[in-house]
Amino acid sequence: MNTLFDSAPGFDQPLAVLKHCHDRIRKQLATMGKLLEHLPSHGADQDAQQAAQSVLNYFIKAAPLHHEDEEINLLPELQATARDEDASLLASLLPKILSQHEDMAAQWEQLKKQLTAIAAASAANLSEAAVKDFQALYNEHMQTEETQIAPMAKRLFSDEQMAALGAAMQARRGIAA
Repeated sequence: MNTLFDSAPGFDQPLAVLKHCHDRIRKQLATMGKLLEHLPSHGADQDAQQAAQSVLNYFIKAAPLHHEDEEINLLPELQATARDEDASLLASLLPKILSQHEDMAAQWEQLKKQLTAIAAASAANLSEAAVKDFQALYNEHMQTEETQIAPMAKRLFSDEQMAALGAAMQARRGIAA
């Protein structure tokens, strides 16, 4: 079946859901890049307002849930499961991943103020440096998770652990099972 929209994977595939979130984050990061190009010549016109609101909606609602999925469920379960080389690699990656979450939250606060003003058509300023830093941080972070964390979880987690991860993610979003 060919659909117009990419459908999100189900919570029975929690790692695919996390990857889908990363794809949505990439889309919103790209929208911020397009806003940087759009604002100088068009200001906070209707297109800019809608784009800014789209970015705000994602990073205010979905992104925090995604980080909680990782911090509350995925990473602790990996810590409890990983052994030997996996445990060593995880121990080396975990502080950076958690620090990046904190840095992203701090960087987001600056961008949120600017995007809120654009969405309200009260300003047309978006810091190129702030956007580029945010994009770079998120891209590095997602690369680590997709090349190190997700493959480790896929290899190490039992069906029961995957089901528990998916159920926790689903419950966090208030979606009935």
